[in-house]
Amino acid sequence: MTSIDSLTLEVTDPAAAERFYKAAFGFDTQIRVRASDAPTSGFRGFTLSLTVPQPSTVNRFAEAALDAGATALKPVSKSFWGYGGVVQAPDGTIWKIASSSKKDTGTDTGAIDSIVLLLGAADVAASKAFYVEHGLTVAKSFGRKYVEFDSPSGAIKLALYGYRALAKDAGVSPEGSGSHRIALGSTAGPFTDPDGFVWEAAG
Repeated sequence: MTSIDSLTLEVTDPAAAERFYKAAFGFDTQIRVRASDAPTSGFRGFTLSLTVPQPSTVNRFAEAALDAGATALKPVSKSFWGYGGVVQAPDGTIWKIASSSKKDTGTDTGAIDSIVLLLGAADVAASKAFYVEHGLTVAKSFGRKYVEFDSPSGAIKLALYGYRALAKDAGVSPEGSGSHRIALGSTAGPFTDPDGFVWEAAG
């Protein structure tokens, strides 16, 4: 199954980014960082999501992220879909922390169910077709609005969302230009998708 083997964030200060992700989310190897001064401004066209079991876990990670230097974009709250909030890391990456549950169902263990990378697509259907041609398998698809691809257990999940809808969901202006400042490692790479996201050979 073709999937994302690694995800690399390009940041101006790798050491500071590594400290943040370790303190905020306990990441050690899931998210990589490397130095880059590529020009970028505003919305970078993607968000990352932590899906977790219950509200208390959402609170745990949101508070840890803010304590480590993140900025709140959407305070945690209940919604039609569950419970969650959005923060922006010091390196500029936008993270949504969410649970489909609106009530705690047990002890908060700090578990993370999955990490999901959402790419903002100018044309979701065209990007979906591109990724299918490159070996990814569709798990869920809602017309031209949203697509989620299959991934092995423990791997980073990939989904496509309309560019402006993704910015709205993150609580930011859709305006942005320059580098996405992210690279995806996979056996499917190397290539660049229709929206300029770069896939590299896994290594």
